[in-house]
Amino acid sequence: MPKVYGTGPYDFRRHRVAEYHIDNQPAPPQASAPPGVSLSGSITLLEIQRDRLTKIAAANWSRSAGADPPVRPFDPDLVKEIYDTELLVSGGRKTVPLHRVMILEVSQYLENYLWPNFDPETATFEHVMSMILMVNEKFRENVAAWICFYDRKDAFKGFLGRVLRLKEQGRDLSIAEKTNYLLFMIHAFQSLEDEVVSGTVLKLVSLQLWHCLSPGRLQMELCLNPHLIKKWKKVIKKENKEAKKGGHTFEPSNMLEVTFLRNLIEEFLKILDSEVMLPRRDDNSEAQISNPLDEQIDDACVLYCERFTEFLIDLLSQLPTRRFLRPVVADVSVVSKCHLSALYTHEKGRLFAQLVDLLQFYEGFEIDDHDGTQLTDDDVLLAHYSRLQAFQLLAFKKIPKLMDLALCNIGSIHKRADLSKKLSVLSAEELKDLVCDKLKLVSGEDPCADRVDFLIEVLVSFFGKRQSQREAINALPLYPNEQIMWDESVVPSINYSGEGCLALPKLNLQFLTLHDYLLRNFNLFRLESTYEIREDIQEAVPHLLAYINSEGETAFRGWSRMAVPIKEFKITQVKQPNVGEVKPSSVTAEVTFSIASYKSHIRSEWNALKEHDVLFLLSIRPSFEPLSAEEAAKSTVPERLGLQFVRGCEIIEIRDEEGVLMNDFTGRIKRDEWKPPKGELRTVTVALDTAQYHMDVTNIAEKGTEDVYGSFNILMRRKPKENNFKAILESIRDLMNETCIVPDWLHNVFLGYGNPSAAQWTNMPDLLEVVDFKDTFLDATHLQESFPDFQVCFLNAEGKEEPSPNPPFRIRLPKTLKGSVHALPGNKNSSISATLSDEQMGDQGAEKEKIIVEPYIPADPGPYPQDQPKQNSVRFTPTQIGAIISGIQPGLTMVVGPPGTGKTDTAVQILNVLYHNCPSQRTLIITHSNQALNDLFEKIMQRDVPARYLLRLGQGEQELATDLDFSRQGRVNAMLVRRLELLSEVERLARSLNLPEDVGYTCETASYFWLLHVYSRWEQFLAACAQNQDKPTFVKDRFPFKEFFSNTPQPVITGQSFEKDMRAAKGCFRHLSRMFQELEECRAFELLKSTADRANYLMTKQAKIVAMTCTHAALKRKDFLQLGFKYDNLLMEESAQILEIETFIPMLLQRQEDGYARLKRCILIGDHHQLPPVVKNMAFQKYSHMDQSLFTRFVRLGIPYIELNAQGRARPNIAKLYNWRYRDLGDLPFVLERDIFHKANSGFSYEYQLIDVPDYHGKGETAPSPWFYQNEGEAEYIVSVYIYMQLLGYPASKISILTTYNGQKLLIRDVVNRRCTSCGISPPSKITTVDKFQGQQNDFILLSLVRTRFVGHLRDVRRLVVAMSRARLGLYVFCRCSLFEQCYELQPTFQLLLQRPNHLALNLDETTPFTDRPVGETGTIHFIEGIQDMENLVVFKMHQLYQAQTMSHHYEEHSEQGPQTDKPETSPPPQQHVEDADMPPANGENGNAPTEDDDNMNASAEKDNTDENKMEE
Repeated sequence: MPKVYGTGPYDFRRHRVAEYHIDNQPAPPQASAPPGVSLSGSITLLEIQRDRLTKIAAANWSRSAGADPPVRPFDPDLVKEIYDTELLVSGGRKTVPLHRVMILEVSQYLENYLWPNFDPETATFEHVMSMILMVNEKFRENVAAWICFYDRKDAFKGFLGRVLRLKEQGRDLSIAEKTNYLLFMIHAFQSLEDEVVSGTVLKLVSLQLWHCLSPGRLQMELCLNPHLIKKWKKVIKKENKEAKKGGHTFEPSNMLEVTFLRNLIEEFLKILDSEVMLPRRDDNSEAQISNPLDEQIDDACVLYCERFTEFLIDLLSQLPTRRFLRPVVADVSVVSKCHLSALYTHEKGRLFAQLVDLLQFYEGFEIDDHDGTQLTDDDVLLAHYSRLQAFQLLAFKKIPKLMDLALCNIGSIHKRADLSKKLSVLSAEELKDLVCDKLKLVSGEDPCADRVDFLIEVLVSFFGKRQSQREAINALPLYPNEQIMWDESVVPSINYSGEGCLALPKLNLQFLTLHDYLLRNFNLFRLESTYEIREDIQEAVPHLLAYINSEGETAFRGWSRMAVPIKEFKITQVKQPNVGEVKPSSVTAEVTFSIASYKSHIRSEWNALKEHDVLFLLSIRPSFEPLSAEEAAKSTVPERLGLQFVRGCEIIEIRDEEGVLMNDFTGRIKRDEWKPPKGELRTVTVALDTAQYHMDVTNIAEKGTEDVYGSFNILMRRKPKENNFKAILESIRDLMNETCIVPDWLHNVFLGYGNPSAAQWTNMPDLLEVVDFKDTFLDATHLQESFPDFQVCFLNAEGKEEPSPNPPFRIRLPKTLKGSVHALPGNKNSSISATLSDEQMGDQGAEKEKIIVEPYIPADPGPYPQDQPKQNSVRFTPTQIGAIISGIQPGLTMVVGPPGTGKTDTAVQILNVLYHNCPSQRTLIITHSNQALNDLFEKIMQRDVPARYLLRLGQGEQELATDLDFSRQGRVNAMLVRRLELLSEVERLARSLNLPEDVGYTCETASYFWLLHVYSRWEQFLAACAQNQDKPTFVKDRFPFKEFFSNTPQPVITGQSFEKDMRAAKGCFRHLSRMFQELEECRAFELLKSTADRANYLMTKQAKIVAMTCTHAALKRKDFLQLGFKYDNLLMEESAQILEIETFIPMLLQRQEDGYARLKRCILIGDHHQLPPVVKNMAFQKYSHMDQSLFTRFVRLGIPYIELNAQGRARPNIAKLYNWRYRDLGDLPFVLERDIFHKANSGFSYEYQLIDVPDYHGKGETAPSPWFYQNEGEAEYIVSVYIYMQLLGYPASKISILTTYNGQKLLIRDVVNRRCTSCGISPPSKITTVDKFQGQQNDFILLSLVRTRFVGHLRDVRRLVVAMSRARLGLYVFCRCSLFEQCYELQPTFQLLLQRPNHLALNLDETTPFTDRPVGETGTIHFIEGIQDMENLVVFKMHQLYQAQTMSHHYEEHSEQGPQTDKPETSPPPQQHVEDADMPPANGENGNAPTEDDDNMNASAEKDNTDENKMEE
C-alpha cells in the first residue's frame, strides 16, 4: 500500500478533477493504437486494456490489486521510446497527445516507473521531460501532484534542479516542449506552500536577479529603494568571496539565479518577434490551408506566447515573486514589445492581447513592491505628476525640440495620443538618446532600441496617466451584455479541457493587497454570474420560436416560461450625472407585457415579481431564412438565436392593467387594502444600468451604432434563488470604494504573508486569563482527562485544595496550551508554535505544568423550574476542549471537523461559554446552508442562552424545527408577548406588597416601582439579616416577597437554616432582578411603534447572537451598515464550502470605529478534505481556482488549526475507509460500546462491500447527452438490493441511494418508480448525488460509481471522503472494480474494499431486519453472481412473501409477531417520498437535505440538471 500523507501540505493542493466529455459514438475495434496516434474519442476500458501502452505498463510497472509487481529491470531506452513515439506532437495548439498521457497516468507511469528509477545524475532528457508531462497531467486533472515525490526529498530537489538546468544540455526543444516546460514552471510557482518546491524556485526571483538588469535600470532601482543598497553590496561581497574561494572570478552570467528568467523572457520575445508569423508551416509544408489567415500564424507559437504571458502574470501577482522581477520585466520592456507585435492586433491573437493587458495591469499595480503597502489613488497621482514634472524639467533643460511639451500643463499631455504627438518631433537618434541614455528606461543594446515606434511606446507607457482601478470598477456595468457573454476567452463554455490558458485572474495562496483580492473576486464572480445568465438565455429563447413575419418584423410562434414578448418599452427619465461623474445618476424605463397566454401557476410567478428583482431585456432578430445545418455549425450562439442585444435592469415597481401597485413592501399599501392584480397587462418600472446606458448612447453619438433601447422585444426573468448576483457585486464594489479595514491582527495572515501563527490566540493581546467554563465539563474526571499534559490542581476561592470538586469550574489558562494546536507537518513556518511548546514541555522533564482550577457553587438561579439553566450533556474530547479554549480567546481559530466528529456541538459550546464570559459582546454566526444554520440554532436553544438574545435572519427561519420563531418579526412579537406577561407579574408583585396595581401599566412605571419599592425593600432586608445571622427563622419571618413566591412548586424558605434560607432568598431576588431586567429590555419595543423600527432595534441592540447564511450577509451588507449593525465575534460553520468572497464579506458588515476594526474573534469551522464550494463553470473552477475556500487557503498557508479526532457516526470498520485522510481520526467510546455497532447487518455477510458490476446488455456507462453519465446495470442492481432490504424489513427511511452523477440519479429514480411503486414498496429516504448529500448521513448507503471508462471526478479524493463517510451501519459500493482499483489517489480506500470478495455476499438464513450475529462473522455466505441473479432472488423473495400473505388469510390464529411489520404494504405510503421518487429535475431536494437560502448566490448549484462538480452533465 503506498504511503499516504493524510494532512500534509502537498496532497490536498487542489483536487478539482478534470472531466471531459467523450462522445458516445461507436468506434471500430482496434487491437492497439499505432505509435504517436491518439485513441478515438469513444475510448473504452477494453480499448485501454488492449492498447500498446497498457501492455507495456503491464509488463514493466503496473501493480494491479492481488497481482505480483513486474520484475523487469528499469530500461531508459523504453522511456526514450515512449517519449519519442507517444508523447511528442508537432504543430497545432495541442502540446501533448492527451489520450496517450491519460493512459500513462492511469497506469501510474510516474509513481511506479519514472520516479522510483530517477537518478538526478544519470537521468536522460526524455526521462526528465516525461516526468514533467506526467506532473502537468496531474495538475490538469487537479489531483495531488507532488505527493509521490516525498518518499525521497533529496532526489526531489535533484529533480527540480535538473528541470531548471534542462535547457543547458544543448538540446533544442521544440515549441511544444517549451510550452510543456513553461507549464511545469507555472505549476511550480503556484505551489509555494510546498517547502521543497518553493525553496528551489524562489531562488530564481531573489535579489541576485538584478545582476541581469541594464546598468541604468539597476542605478534607477537602487536610487528608488535606498534601503536595498546595503543588501546589494552584501550580496556582491558574498558572491565574490565564494568565487575567490573556488579560485575563479565572479561571473554573474554563469549563475542560474541570474540568467534563468532573463533567458526565458528573451526566448519568448524572440519567438513572438520571428516565429509566430510564418508564411508556411515547417512541420507540414504540404498541408492545404484553406484560410489565408492560417498562413500567417503558427498556433503552437501562439499557445506558447499565451502561456508565457500567463507565467509572468502569475509571478507579478504575488509579492515574493514580484518584488525583484518587476524591474527586469520593465527593463526588457516586455509589455511595450507585446503591444507592438503583429500577434497583438491579429484576429488569432485576441486572447494574447487580453493577457498582455492583464500583464500591463499587474506590472503597474498600485503597491510598494518592497514593503507591500497599498498605494492610494492620491499616492499614484502624485507619483505620476512628479514623474511628468521631472520629465518636463529635463526636456526644458536638455531637449530644445521638446520645449512645447516642457511648457504644457500636465492635463494636456495625460493621454497617450497627446503625449505621442508631442514626442513625434524627435528623430530616431534623439529618441534613442532620450530613452536609453538620459532616462535609462531601456538598454542601448536592446534589439528594438532603434525602432521609433518602440521608443515612443516605452515613453508613453512610462509617463502616461493610468486609469485608477477604482474608477475602472465604478465605470463597469454590473450586468453582462451580449459581447462579454459569448467571449470564449473570458467566459469559456462548459467543456474547458484545461489545455489552454484564459484571460482570467487566479485565486492562489497570496494577494498583493486587499484591493487586489476584491478585484480578482469581483471579476470572477461577475463572470461566473455571466455564465449562468448565458445558460438561462440559451435555455429560454429557443422556446419562443422567433421568425420574421410578412411585415418584416420579429414575431414569436412559441412561448417560454421565463421569457415574455414586450408590448411597449420606453425610457421615462434620465437624471443628471452626480458631481465628478459622466454617467447619469439614474435611468428609469417602463416595460409593458402581457401574461394572457400563460396558465395560472406561471401567471402567479410573473405576478410575484417584486422590487429589486433583476430582469433582462433582449433584442431578438432572427435571420429571414432558417440557417442550414452547415451555417448553423459555423455560426455563433447569438447568430443561431438571432440575439442582438442583452441588457439587465432592476425592478422599481410593478403595476397591473389598472395601474394599481403590486407587491409593495414600502408600506404605501396597507395589508388589509391589498387586492389581487387586475387584467392581463403588467407594467414594470425598471432602473437601467447607468454605466451601460452611458456607453451605449456614447457609441450611438460617436460611432453611429444602432439604438439598443429601441430594439428590445423580450423580457426575461430568472429563478429568484439564482438571481442575486447584482446585490453581491454591489457589496464587493462598495468594499473597493471604502477604506477597507480588516483587523490588524488578521491583515497579513489574510493576504498570505508573515508568520502563519500570528493570529493564533497565544500571540494575541487582551486574553481571557480566567475562563468560567460553566457546563462544559461533566465532572472533575472529565476535566482531568481534557488536560492530559497538565497537572490539574483544584483550589477553592481561599486558595486551599478542594478534596471533592464538582462542576462548574473556573480555569486559569496557561499559554503553553498552544501545543494542542496543529499546523501542517513539513511546513517550516507553521510548525514554530508547536515546536516551542514541545521544548517548553521538555524543559520541565517529567514534572507536568500545573493548571489551576477553581470549582465554585453557582448562585441559586431562582425558585421556578424555568429558572434552572439548561445543561450540556456532551462529554467533549480533549481536542474539542482545545477548540473551545481557542474559540473563546481573541484571534483566529480554525477547527477541522472530519465527518461525525461533533463540529456543531463544539461550535455551540464556544458560543455558550463566550456568552457567559463576555456578556456584552455580540456574535455573528454564518453558515453556507439554511440546514446547517437551523441545526446550530436548535442546539444553541438547548444551552443556557436566553432565547430573547437569539436572532435568525434570512429566508430559512421558517424551517427551524422549534416552537419559537427566531425571525425578526417572530422575536419582536415574542418580546411584546413577554412584555405583557412580565407586566402582569409586576402587578401580582404589587398586590403581594399591598401597593396599587397600576405600577404594571408600562415598562417605565415598572422600572420606577423596582427602584422605589422592590430594591429598597431588598436592601432593608439585607441590612437586617446582617445583624441576625444567628436566628434560623429570621429569613422566613422577614423575607419581603414571601407572598409573591407562595406559588412555587416547592416551599422556598423553610426556616430550618439561616444559610439555606438566605441562599434561597437570594435566588428569589435573582428571579425578580431578571424579570425587571427583561422589562427594561422590552421598554424600547414599547416606545418604538413601527414594526420595522422594532425589528431593527432588535437586530442592532438587543440580540447577542445573530445568525444568517453567507449569501444573506452579502446581499444585505448595505442595510446592515445603514442600521449601524455591530458585532465582536464571527463564527463560521461549513467554511470550507463557502467561496472566498462569501467568507470575506461577513467580516466587514459593520462600519469601522475610529479607523479600527471591532472584530475580536474569527472562528472558522470546516473540513477541507470534503467537497469545496460549488462553481458551475469548469474553467473558473480549474483555471482560476475559484472554488478555493478561504478555509482551504489558510490551511495551505500553514496557519495552525485544531483537528477533531474522534468520530461518533460510523462503525469503526467503515470509518477506516476514510480516516486515512485525517491526521489521527479515532472513534468515540460509544461507537465501540453501543450494541447497534456490534451487530451485523441482517441478510448481508459484510457491513461494507465493493460489488463488481459487469456490462448489462453489453453496455457499461452511457452518456445520452454530454456529461450526463448513466449505468443501467448499476441502477438495476442497486434497486434489486434495495427491494431485498425492504423485503427483509429494513425501514425505507434508514436507506439512502447515492451516486456520483446526476444522470444516474434520475435513472435510479426511474427504476425505483418502475419496480417499487407498482409493487407497493416505499421509495428510499433519499435518491441523490454524493455532493448533495454532504452534511447528511443515514444508517445504510447504497452507492453507484457509474463510470466504466475513466474514473472521472471521483478521482477528487474529497468526493471519495464524502461518499465513504455518509453510512453509519452499512455501505455497499457498486462499480467496475478493474477500473477503480488502478486509481493511485483512491488506493488506500479501494485496497481495503478489495480485501473482501467483489461479489455481493448475502446471508439468506436471516429473514428479519434483526440479527444477533456479531459484525465480524459472515454466517453462511451466498454469493450473487450478477445483476440477473439478484433480480431472480428478489422475485423469489417476493413470491415467498405473497404466498405467506395468501396463507395468512386462511388462518385466523396468525401471530401478531408475524412478518406483517416487514411487509412492503405496511411501509409508509409512497407520497411521503414523492420528492425523491418523481421530483421535477429543476426542483431542489426536500426532506432532510440542506435547504438553501432564497437569496443564495450559489443556489443555482442546486439545479438537478447540472452536476455537482458543474461539469458532469
